[in-house]
Amino acid sequence: MAIEVRIPTILRSYTGGAKVVDGAGDTLGDLLVDLDSRHAGLRGRLVTEAGALHRFVNVYVNDEDVRFLGALDAKLSDGDSVTILPAVAGGAFGFAAAAAISQHSAAAAATSSHGAAAAAVSQRSAAAAAR
Repeated sequence: MAIEVRIPTILRSYTGGAKVVDGAGDTLGDLLVDLDSRHAGLRGRLVTEAGALHRFVNVYVNDEDVRFLGALDAKLSDGDSVTILPAVAGGAFGFAAAAAISQHSAAAAATSSHGAAAAAVSQRSAAAAAR
């Protein structure tokens, strides 16, 4: 049974850069075990230690959200297409985005305050020269 799995950019390091890989399994859980046997570590990024899908990962079987199909028990058939998408916000990916934004904000604030300090020095110099 061949099932096409679309891999998001952030997980392609596990698939050697492949955007699409093939897998097999009667359920989504079986498919992830199969994929992990060939792409070690991939399942760990998608499934919690408790055995559920991470909250920040969205998985679709033929464009249907697996959370409405039984999650890891979602039935698969030959020719199905599975798409893995990280959530836009929240979870570990959300924390990484928040950290990047805060670093950018801090750099922008430092640049802004540096510019304000330089302007204040210029104003003081101009005032001293005018006296």
